[in-house]
Amino acid sequence: MATMNISVPDPMKDWVQSQVNTGAYANTSDYVRDLIRQDQENRNKIHELQAAITKGLESGVSGKSFDQIIEAARNSLKDNDL
Repeated sequence: MATMNISVPDPMKDWVQSQVNTGAYANTSDYVRDLIRQDQENRNKIHELQAAITKGLESGVSGKSFDQIIEAARNSLKDNDL
């Protein structure tokens, strides 16, 4: 495992230590690793959402009414719940 040294202001250091003191994290490294994992997951979700938005924009204008689109989305959700 690689080692990184970072500098943070005292209030941030105190915050990290308080999170470790709750018992939720074994140590400061565990806390920072968790933050990095969360950031990676969030960025992946944003990337997927942006790809879906781009796909939707590039697909053109639908000939369906708003109500038809909503109904199709609801039906799709019902089918996925089975």
